[in-house]
Amino acid sequence: MAAADTEMYRKEPSVPLRSSSAALYNNLSVLRAGGRPLTCFGAVHGPSLSLVTADGLGFTHRQLPAKEAGTTLSTSLLTQAAWCVLPSRVLLVLTSQKGIQMYESDGSVMVYWHALDVGEHPPAQAVFARGIAAAGGHFICVGTSSGSVLVFDIPPKGTNITVSEVLEEHRAAITDIASELGQAPAGAGDVVTADDAGTLCVWSSGEEFTLLSKILAFGCSCSSVKLWQGIVAAGYGNGQIRLYEAASGVLRAEVNAHARWIYALDLAPQTGKLLSGAEDSFVHVWKLSRNPDTDDVEIEHCHAECVTDTQVCGARFCDPEGLSFAVTGYDLSEIFRYGRA
Repeated sequence: MAAADTEMYRKEPSVPLRSSSAALYNNLSVLRAGGRPLTCFGAVHGPSLSLVTADGLGFTHRQLPAKEAGTTLSTSLLTQAAWCVLPSRVLLVLTSQKGIQMYESDGSVMVYWHALDVGEHPPAQAVFARGIAAAGGHFICVGTSSGSVLVFDIPPKGTNITVSEVLEEHRAAITDIASELGQAPAGAGDVVTADDAGTLCVWSSGEEFTLLSKILAFGCSCSSVKLWQGIVAAGYGNGQIRLYEAASGVLRAEVNAHARWIYALDLAPQTGKLLSGAEDSFVHVWKLSRNPDTDDVEIEHCHAECVTDTQVCGARFCDPEGLSFAVTGYDLSEIFRYGRA
Protein backbone atom coordinates (compact mmCIF):
# COMPACT_ATOMS: atom_id res chain seq x y z
CA MET A 1 0.00 0.00 0.00
CA ALA A 2 1.28 3.44 -0.89
CA ALA A 3 0.69 6.14 1.72
CA ALA A 4 0.43 9.82 0.97
CA ASP A 5 -1.98 12.44 2.28
CA THR A 6 -2.48 14.05 -1.11
CA GLU A 7 -6.09 15.19 -0.66
CA MET A 8 -7.56 17.57 1.86
CA TYR A 9 -11.24 17.83 2.67
CA ARG A 10 -12.85 20.33 5.00
CA LYS A 11 -16.14 20.18 6.87
CA GLU A 12 -19.10 21.96 5.29
CA PRO A 13 -22.52 22.83 6.76
CA SER A 14 -24.33 19.68 7.80
CA VAL A 15 -27.75 18.47 6.61
CA PRO A 16 -30.39 18.18 9.37
CA LEU A 17 -32.43 14.96 9.66
CA ARG A 18 -35.95 14.66 11.07
CA SER A 19 -34.89 11.45 12.85
CA SER A 20 -31.52 9.93 13.69
CA SER A 21 -29.74 7.26 11.64
CA ALA A 22 -30.00 3.60 12.65
CA ALA A 23 -26.91 1.40 13.06
CA LEU A 24 -27.32 -0.35 9.70
CA TYR A 25 -24.72 -1.10 7.02
CA ASN A 26 -24.49 1.52 4.27
CA ASN A 27 -27.16 3.67 5.92
CA LEU A 28 -26.88 6.64 3.59
CA SER A 29 -27.96 7.09 0.01
CA VAL A 30 -27.17 10.13 -2.13
CA LEU A 31 -28.72 11.18 -5.44
CA ARG A 32 -27.35 14.11 -7.41
CA ALA A 33 -29.82 15.63 -9.86
CA GLY A 34 -28.14 15.86 -13.25
CA GLY A 35 -27.45 19.41 -14.38
CA ARG A 36 -29.09 21.03 -11.34
CA PRO A 37 -27.68 22.04 -7.93
CA LEU A 38 -29.95 19.55 -6.17
CA THR A 39 -28.73 16.75 -3.92
CA CYS A 40 -31.06 14.25 -2.27
CA PHE A 41 -30.07 12.34 0.88
CA GLY A 42 -31.76 9.36 2.52
CA ALA A 43 -31.12 7.67 5.90
CA VAL A 44 -33.13 4.93 7.62
CA HIS A 45 -34.42 5.08 11.19
CA GLY A 46 -36.72 2.30 12.42
CA PRO A 47 -39.85 2.02 10.23
CA SER A 48 -39.20 5.11 8.11
CA LEU A 49 -36.76 6.74 5.71
CA SER A 50 -35.74 10.37 6.22
CA LEU A 51 -35.49 12.08 2.83
CA VAL A 52 -33.81 15.47 2.54
CA THR A 53 -33.44 17.55 -0.62
CA ALA A 54 -30.75 20.24 -0.54
CA ASP A 55 -30.99 22.92 -3.25
CA GLY A 56 -28.19 25.21 -2.10
CA LEU A 57 -30.65 27.55 -0.39
CA GLY A 58 -32.37 25.28 2.11
CA PHE A 59 -33.68 21.80 2.83
CA THR A 60 -36.94 20.03 2.04
CA HIS A 61 -37.83 17.11 4.34
CA ARG A 62 -40.02 14.07 3.80
CA GLN A 63 -40.61 10.93 5.90
CA LEU A 64 -41.30 7.75 3.93
CA PRO A 65 -42.77 4.98 6.13
CA ALA A 66 -42.40 1.23 5.57
CA LYS A 67 -45.43 -0.05 3.70
CA GLU A 68 -46.90 -3.36 2.67
CA ALA A 69 -48.84 -3.28 -0.58
CA GLY A 70 -49.76 0.34 0.05
CA THR A 71 -50.61 -0.02 3.75
CA THR A 72 -48.41 1.69 6.34
CA LEU A 73 -46.75 -0.86 8.64
CA SER A 74 -45.47 0.73 11.82
CA THR A 75 -44.05 -2.59 13.03
CA SER A 76 -41.90 -3.33 9.98
CA LEU A 77 -38.35 -2.02 10.29
CA LEU A 78 -36.54 -0.77 7.21
CA THR A 79 -33.12 -2.31 6.61
CA GLN A 80 -31.79 -0.16 3.75
CA ALA A 81 -32.71 2.42 1.10
CA ALA A 82 -30.96 3.29 -2.15
CA TRP A 83 -31.57 5.18 -5.36
CA CYS A 84 -31.09 2.92 -8.39
CA VAL A 85 -30.05 4.93 -11.45
CA LEU A 86 -30.90 3.12 -14.68
CA PRO A 87 -30.49 4.58 -18.19
CA SER A 88 -34.25 5.07 -18.59
CA ARG A 89 -35.37 5.95 -15.04
CA VAL A 90 -34.39 6.39 -11.39
CA LEU A 91 -36.17 4.39 -8.68
CA LEU A 92 -35.91 4.68 -4.89
CA VAL A 93 -35.79 1.16 -3.43
CA LEU A 94 -36.52 0.37 0.23
CA THR A 95 -35.95 -3.00 1.91
CA SER A 96 -37.57 -4.16 5.14
CA GLN A 97 -38.50 -7.17 7.27
CA LYS A 98 -41.60 -7.63 5.11
CA GLY A 99 -40.43 -7.02 1.58
CA ILE A 100 -39.15 -4.67 -1.08
CA GLN A 101 -40.73 -1.34 -2.05
CA MET A 102 -39.90 0.61 -5.22
CA TYR A 103 -40.86 4.27 -5.62
CA GLU A 104 -40.42 7.02 -8.15
CA SER A 105 -37.20 8.84 -7.30
CA ASP A 106 -38.84 11.50 -5.10
CA GLY A 107 -40.70 8.92 -3.02
CA SER A 108 -44.09 10.24 -4.10
CA VAL A 109 -45.49 7.17 -5.87
CA MET A 110 -44.96 3.49 -5.04
CA VAL A 111 -44.60 1.62 -8.33
CA TYR A 112 -43.95 -1.91 -7.03
CA TRP A 113 -44.17 -4.04 -3.89
CA HIS A 114 -42.62 -7.49 -3.43
CA ALA A 115 -43.44 -9.53 -0.32
CA LEU A 116 -40.75 -11.80 1.11
CA ASP A 117 -41.61 -15.49 1.29
CA VAL A 118 -41.37 -16.32 4.98
CA GLY A 119 -41.69 -20.04 4.17
CA GLU A 120 -38.22 -20.07 2.58
CA HIS A 121 -36.55 -19.25 5.92
CA PRO A 122 -35.88 -21.54 8.91
CA PRO A 123 -38.37 -20.86 11.74
CA ALA A 124 -35.86 -19.16 14.08
CA GLN A 125 -34.20 -17.03 11.41
CA ALA A 126 -34.95 -13.33 10.94
CA VAL A 127 -36.54 -12.45 7.61
CA PHE A 128 -35.50 -9.30 5.75
CA ALA A 129 -34.21 -7.92 2.47
CA ARG A 130 -30.89 -6.04 2.27
CA GLY A 131 -28.43 -5.12 -0.49
CA ILE A 132 -29.67 -3.02 -3.43
CA ALA A 133 -28.06 -2.23 -6.79
CA ALA A 134 -29.04 -1.28 -10.33
CA ALA A 135 -27.39 -3.59 -12.88
CA GLY A 136 -27.11 -4.37 -16.56
CA GLY A 137 -29.14 -1.47 -17.93
CA HIS A 138 -32.62 -2.60 -16.88
CA PHE A 139 -32.24 -4.73 -13.74
CA ILE A 140 -32.35 -4.03 -10.02
CA CYS A 141 -30.83 -6.69 -7.73
CA VAL A 142 -31.97 -7.05 -4.12
CA GLY A 143 -30.58 -9.50 -1.55
CA THR A 144 -32.45 -11.41 1.16
CA SER A 145 -31.73 -12.94 4.55
CA SER A 146 -31.96 -16.44 3.06
CA GLY A 147 -28.95 -15.69 0.83
CA SER A 148 -30.88 -15.48 -2.42
CA VAL A 149 -30.62 -12.47 -4.73
CA LEU A 150 -33.76 -11.34 -6.55
CA VAL A 151 -33.24 -9.87 -10.02
CA PHE A 152 -36.04 -7.49 -11.02
CA ASP A 153 -36.59 -6.56 -14.67
CA ILE A 154 -37.46 -2.85 -14.77
CA PRO A 155 -39.41 -1.45 -17.76
CA PRO A 156 -38.56 2.08 -19.05
CA LYS A 157 -41.74 3.34 -17.39
CA GLY A 158 -44.79 2.04 -15.61
CA THR A 159 -45.36 -0.63 -12.96
CA ASN A 160 -44.90 -3.86 -14.95
CA ILE A 161 -41.87 -4.93 -12.87
CA THR A 162 -41.15 -8.66 -12.74
CA VAL A 163 -38.72 -11.02 -11.00
CA SER A 164 -36.70 -12.34 -13.93
CA GLU A 165 -34.28 -14.53 -11.98
CA VAL A 166 -33.28 -15.64 -8.46
CA LEU A 167 -29.55 -16.15 -7.80
CA GLU A 168 -28.94 -18.91 -5.26
CA GLU A 169 -25.16 -19.09 -4.69
CA HIS A 170 -25.01 -17.66 -1.14
CA ARG A 171 -25.68 -19.63 2.05
CA ALA A 172 -25.81 -16.65 4.44
CA ALA A 173 -27.79 -13.41 4.53
CA ILE A 174 -26.85 -10.92 1.81
CA THR A 175 -25.18 -7.80 3.20
CA ASP A 176 -24.49 -5.71 0.10
CA ILE A 177 -24.61 -5.68 -3.71
CA ALA A 178 -22.60 -3.49 -6.07
CA SER A 179 -22.49 -3.08 -9.84
CA GLU A 180 -20.50 -1.36 -12.51
CA LEU A 181 -22.61 0.18 -15.25
CA GLY A 182 -20.86 0.25 -18.62
CA GLN A 183 -17.26 0.39 -17.36
CA ALA A 184 -16.35 -3.21 -16.55
CA PRO A 185 -13.46 -4.64 -18.60
CA ALA A 186 -14.36 -7.54 -20.90
CA GLY A 187 -14.79 -10.76 -18.93
CA ALA A 188 -14.50 -9.04 -15.54
CA GLY A 189 -18.17 -9.14 -14.53
CA ASP A 190 -20.35 -6.20 -13.58
CA VAL A 191 -22.15 -7.27 -10.37
CA VAL A 192 -20.78 -8.43 -7.00
CA THR A 193 -22.80 -9.80 -4.08
CA ALA A 194 -21.58 -10.21 -0.47
CA ASP A 195 -22.93 -12.04 2.57
CA ASP A 196 -22.71 -12.26 6.36
CA ALA A 197 -20.23 -15.13 6.19
CA GLY A 198 -17.83 -13.07 4.05
CA THR A 199 -18.41 -14.90 0.77
CA LEU A 200 -18.36 -12.81 -2.43
CA CYS A 201 -19.85 -13.79 -5.80
CA VAL A 202 -19.01 -11.97 -9.03
CA TRP A 203 -21.60 -12.07 -11.82
CA SER A 204 -21.90 -11.05 -15.42
CA SER A 205 -25.35 -9.63 -16.07
CA GLY A 206 -27.23 -10.39 -19.25
CA GLU A 207 -30.66 -11.75 -20.02
CA GLU A 208 -29.42 -14.41 -17.59
CA PHE A 209 -26.80 -13.75 -14.91
CA THR A 210 -23.62 -15.85 -15.08
CA LEU A 211 -21.42 -16.61 -12.05
CA LEU A 212 -17.80 -15.73 -12.92
CA SER A 213 -16.01 -16.24 -9.61
CA LYS A 214 -16.78 -17.12 -6.00
CA ILE A 215 -14.47 -15.68 -3.34
CA LEU A 216 -14.74 -17.85 -0.25
CA ALA A 217 -15.19 -16.47 3.25
CA PHE A 218 -12.16 -16.13 5.51
CA GLY A 219 -13.94 -16.06 8.84
CA CYS A 220 -15.25 -12.51 8.86
CA SER A 221 -18.48 -10.85 7.69
CA CYS A 222 -18.27 -8.62 4.61
CA SER A 223 -20.46 -5.59 5.24
CA SER A 224 -19.91 -3.62 2.04
CA VAL A 225 -18.61 -4.11 -1.52
CA LYS A 226 -17.81 -1.93 -4.52
CA LEU A 227 -16.71 -2.66 -8.10
CA TRP A 228 -14.35 -0.55 -10.20
CA GLN A 229 -12.67 -1.45 -13.51
CA GLY A 230 -12.62 -5.17 -12.74
CA ILE A 231 -11.51 -4.71 -9.10
CA VAL A 232 -13.73 -5.79 -6.19
CA ALA A 233 -13.25 -3.67 -3.05
CA ALA A 234 -14.64 -5.37 0.06
CA GLY A 235 -14.90 -4.06 3.64
CA TYR A 236 -14.99 -6.48 6.57
CA GLY A 237 -15.93 -6.71 10.23
CA ASN A 238 -12.26 -6.92 11.25
CA GLY A 239 -11.59 -3.47 9.75
CA GLN A 240 -9.81 -4.76 6.64
CA ILE A 241 -10.34 -3.64 3.07
CA ARG A 242 -9.47 -6.33 0.53
CA LEU A 243 -9.10 -5.88 -3.23
CA TYR A 244 -9.78 -8.81 -5.57
CA GLU A 245 -9.72 -9.40 -9.30
CA ALA A 246 -13.38 -9.65 -10.28
CA ALA A 247 -12.77 -12.13 -13.11
CA SER A 248 -10.65 -14.63 -11.16
CA GLY A 249 -11.26 -13.88 -7.49
CA VAL A 250 -7.50 -13.52 -6.86
CA LEU A 251 -6.58 -11.34 -3.85
CA ARG A 252 -4.51 -8.37 -5.08
CA ALA A 253 -4.17 -6.15 -1.99
CA GLU A 254 -5.31 -5.86 1.61
CA VAL A 255 -5.04 -3.06 4.14
CA ASN A 256 -5.89 -2.82 7.84
CA ALA A 257 -8.02 0.26 7.21
CA HIS A 258 -9.97 0.59 10.47
CA ALA A 259 -9.68 -0.44 14.12
CA ARG A 260 -13.28 -1.67 14.21
CA TRP A 261 -16.10 -2.96 12.01
CA ILE A 262 -16.42 -1.32 8.59
CA TYR A 263 -20.02 -0.22 7.97
CA ALA A 264 -19.81 1.52 4.60
CA LEU A 265 -17.82 1.75 1.38
CA ASP A 266 -18.37 3.98 -1.62
CA LEU A 267 -16.52 4.53 -4.87
CA ALA A 268 -16.11 7.53 -7.16
CA PRO A 269 -16.24 5.91 -10.63
CA GLN A 270 -14.44 8.67 -12.54
CA THR A 271 -11.33 8.70 -10.32
CA GLY A 272 -11.18 5.35 -8.50
CA LYS A 273 -11.40 6.99 -5.08
CA LEU A 274 -12.71 4.69 -2.35
CA LEU A 275 -14.49 5.93 0.79
CA SER A 276 -14.64 3.82 3.96
CA GLY A 277 -16.47 4.47 7.24
CA ALA A 278 -16.43 2.38 10.40
CA GLU A 279 -17.38 1.96 14.06
CA ASP A 280 -14.01 3.50 15.03
CA SER A 281 -15.34 7.03 14.18
CA PHE A 282 -13.03 7.35 11.19
CA VAL A 283 -13.74 7.97 7.52
CA HIS A 284 -10.89 7.35 5.08
CA VAL A 285 -10.45 8.28 1.43
CA TRP A 286 -8.29 5.94 -0.66
CA LYS A 287 -7.21 5.90 -4.30
CA LEU A 288 -7.35 2.67 -6.31
CA SER A 289 -5.23 2.23 -9.43
CA ARG A 290 -3.67 -0.34 -11.72
CA ASN A 291 0.00 -0.12 -12.60
CA PRO A 292 0.02 -0.17 -16.44
CA ASP A 293 3.44 -1.84 -16.54
CA THR A 294 2.91 -4.65 -14.02
CA ASP A 295 -0.93 -4.75 -13.86
CA ASP A 296 -0.58 -4.65 -10.06
CA VAL A 297 -3.55 -3.25 -8.13
CA GLU A 298 -2.52 -0.45 -5.79
CA ILE A 299 -4.30 1.36 -2.96
CA GLU A 300 -3.09 4.72 -1.71
CA HIS A 301 -4.29 6.54 1.42
CA CYS A 302 -5.44 10.09 0.63
CA HIS A 303 -7.33 11.49 3.61
CA ALA A 304 -8.50 10.62 7.15
CA GLU A 305 -11.40 12.31 8.94
CA CYS A 306 -12.34 11.63 12.56
CA VAL A 307 -16.07 12.07 13.22
CA THR A 308 -15.65 12.41 16.99
CA ASP A 309 -17.68 10.07 19.23
CA THR A 310 -19.65 8.78 16.27
CA GLN A 311 -20.21 5.22 15.11
CA VAL A 312 -20.15 5.84 11.34
CA CYS A 313 -22.88 3.83 9.60
CA GLY A 314 -23.10 5.53 6.19
CA ALA A 315 -20.59 7.21 3.88
CA ARG A 316 -21.16 8.31 0.29
CA PHE A 317 -19.43 10.48 -2.28
CA CYS A 318 -21.66 13.31 -3.51
CA ASP A 319 -20.18 13.45 -7.02
CA PRO A 320 -18.61 10.96 -9.49
CA GLU A 321 -15.14 12.52 -9.09
CA GLY A 322 -15.02 12.09 -5.30
CA LEU A 323 -14.60 15.83 -4.60
CA SER A 324 -17.11 15.76 -1.73
CA PHE A 325 -18.66 13.19 0.57
CA ALA A 326 -21.35 12.81 3.24
CA VAL A 327 -21.41 10.76 6.46
CA THR A 328 -24.13 9.46 8.79
CA GLY A 329 -23.60 8.15 12.32
CA TYR A 330 -25.63 5.99 14.68
CA ASP A 331 -28.13 8.08 16.69
CA LEU A 332 -27.00 11.25 14.89
CA SER A 333 -29.76 13.60 13.64
CA GLU A 334 -27.66 15.22 10.94
CA ILE A 335 -25.57 14.29 7.92
CA PHE A 336 -22.02 15.62 7.96
CA ARG A 337 -20.66 16.92 4.66
CA TYR A 338 -17.07 17.38 3.55
CA GLY A 339 -15.67 19.05 0.42
CA ARG A 340 -12.27 19.63 -1.11
CA ALA A 341 -10.34 22.33 0.73
